[in-house]
Amino acid sequence: MQTTLDTIVAFEGKGLHLGEPAAVVVRPAPADHGIVFRRTDVAKDAADIPALWNVVIVSPLNTRIENAAGVSVSTIEHIMAALAGCGVHNALIEVNGPEVPILDGSAAQFVEGFLRAGVRRLAAPLRVIEVRKPVAVQVGEATARLDPADTLHIEFEIDFADRAIGHQEKTLNMANGAFVRELCDSRTFCRSADVDAMRAQGLALGGTLENAVVVDGADVLSPGGLRHKDEAVRHKMLDALGDLYTAGAPILGRYTGHKAGHAVTNALLRALFDDPDAWCWAEADASTAARLPGVGLRWSDLPASA
Repeated sequence: MQTTLDTIVAFEGKGLHLGEPAAVVVRPAPADHGIVFRRTDVAKDAADIPALWNVVIVSPLNTRIENAAGVSVSTIEHIMAALAGCGVHNALIEVNGPEVPILDGSAAQFVEGFLRAGVRRLAAPLRVIEVRKPVAVQVGEATARLDPADTLHIEFEIDFADRAIGHQEKTLNMANGAFVRELCDSRTFCRSADVDAMRAQGLALGGTLENAVVVDGADVLSPGGLRHKDEAVRHKMLDALGDLYTAGAPILGRYTGHKAGHAVTNALLRALFDDPDAWCWAEADASTAARLPGVGLRWSDLPASA
């Protein structure tokens, strides 16, 4: 069955790139509503933006969606990952500006808020997207692919020259709370030199050592160091889950990413939906539903760092 939140939950912080105060209110929504963002600072007839792959504006730094009126919301990937990982299928997300707050750079605070709000089942069947055959894309050295599977698996590999990150790889079956236990508290990361370059372009103005893991060669500059030895690849998997949720429903398939980012995952979804033989809708029976992210989630799954 489809789900929504049981009550309203709110979050406040700063946007990562513009550095302006940002507030989000996530409201319950009816069946078949999906995930929709609403800008509360613009005219009502131009305010709504569905969180779908075909309105994503390609960006290497974050996931930004934009409607036909040119109204956009950026950095949606962490809250989308939290919704997917908590098994929330319908929600109205009100945002008072162009960015979702970055909070601590992970999805943990969103997850905690959703757990406090509770998830309510709706009297409507849940449709899922079944991957029927392999689909792959490549952009430079980055690759991503989807293969058929009976639940969502994410496999990711990264390779950075900075010794604080280096080569990392991880594979997870995303069923039954794995996202919350393993990934949700992993923060966005960047190189110190990249921060300087982005700020020179007027970006990352809200970035601090408190909401991102900043590395310089072998050194981790953020106070307290890493939450996980492989926090970087875990965060890339978090991003991938959030970006995959712009498919409009849970995906049954195996995602494999190599040096992939937001733009590559979006290109993969476009390739998937461009091939009608590569996917199909299916109604989630009890057995399928039991294998989806968020099912059986418990408070104890939330990491201590959240």
